[in-house]
Amino acid sequence: MFKSFFPNPRIFFISVVGYSAVCAFLWYGFHEQLGTALGFELDTADPVIGLGHFLTDSFLLFYLYFFACTGLFAAFWFRLANHPWQWWSIVGSALILFSTYFSVQVSVAINNWRRPFFDLVQTALSKPAETAEDGGLTAAGMQTVTSVTHDLFDLILIFAQIAFLAIFVYVMTRFFVSHYIFRWRTAMNDYYTSKWKQVRHIEGASQRIQEDTMRFAEIMEGLGVSIVDAVMTLFAFLPVLWALSAYVSELPLVGQIAHPLFVASLVWSVFGTGLLALVGIKLPGLEFKNQRVEAAFRKELVYGEDDEFRAQPPQLAELFANVRKNYFRLYFNYMYFNVARMLYLQADNIFVYVLLIPTIAAGAITFGILQQILTAFNQVSNSFQYLVNSWTTIVQLLSIYKRLSSFEAAIEERPLPQIDQLAT
Repeated sequence: MFKSFFPNPRIFFISVVGYSAVCAFLWYGFHEQLGTALGFELDTADPVIGLGHFLTDSFLLFYLYFFACTGLFAAFWFRLANHPWQWWSIVGSALILFSTYFSVQVSVAINNWRRPFFDLVQTALSKPAETAEDGGLTAAGMQTVTSVTHDLFDLILIFAQIAFLAIFVYVMTRFFVSHYIFRWRTAMNDYYTSKWKQVRHIEGASQRIQEDTMRFAEIMEGLGVSIVDAVMTLFAFLPVLWALSAYVSELPLVGQIAHPLFVASLVWSVFGTGLLALVGIKLPGLEFKNQRVEAAFRKELVYGEDDEFRAQPPQLAELFANVRKNYFRLYFNYMYFNVARMLYLQADNIFVYVLLIPTIAAGAITFGILQQILTAFNQVSNSFQYLVNSWTTIVQLLSIYKRLSSFEAAIEERPLPQIDQLAT
């Protein structure tokens, strides 16, 4: 699955993690010194509202730093292990990381826009324009309405600019990811078909090469981008939530703690992730067995097309009984998994409001700050809840991984994975 597309996968991914950690440490520890040395002005003023958010010296320095680090890493691996898919697997992966990071920054730009817009809405609604005795607006009232209208339309225009940029980045990222994933499927297909004599005896071998590689590619297209987006969102919004915690003095039942929104988001998300992992622990194995029993039933039917002594009713009845048994077990496990998942997600819809009740009741924040807190909290919470939101898809990917692992074992002449040795 991985060696067909990435050079020396085990060493490669370890180097990715280690190199990324070093680059992140250098950036967060020394980017100000680096910016000063290169002549950038890294101001800490209020965030820029609009497209200028992406053209500040801080962003320009990050772009330069990211592509310099990527170039060094790619050059190292190009020289160390020349791989036929290295441009897609190394440079393509870096491009996906960057475009995903940029998409997250678009969300940050929109969140920065929320405060001035909703504060202006709150001001307009709480302070009606002056009216004359006859009920009409005074000159001062007309001037106020004109000014607020102009400011609101300006902010709407700024939002439209950011939104169009978001659409463009999203569409182009998805277009590139689709090609990236299909190249990965092509690499797997070429690799497995070249080893066909070694894997053809595995039950459902043809299905694993055609259907499982296709499903692996389809799931990775969505799941891979989602996990990168979740990580990037954490890096982007955790500082925002950390700063916004200054507006919240205490939490219900808990009282005053340092950085309450950040702590609450972390605790709540870890709780949900642990809960769903626990109640869904049996699902990957059941999904894998489901593919096995379906493959066995389909295989017997195919044999029956050419051999009149195969696919007899007793055989088919026994094979379909296995299908039925596994599906019913799967349905039961998904039932209590979905109960836990939906209870948690419904509670999550109001959790942040419960946290903010004392702050809202005290009138300690404006409507614009409230909108920023809600957005930032939900972004961080959803990123931490990646497993909660994607568990069903992860289960399917794990079952496919188990099936394709049989090919890896056969090619390398190792014993089959334990679950593949079990009787249906």
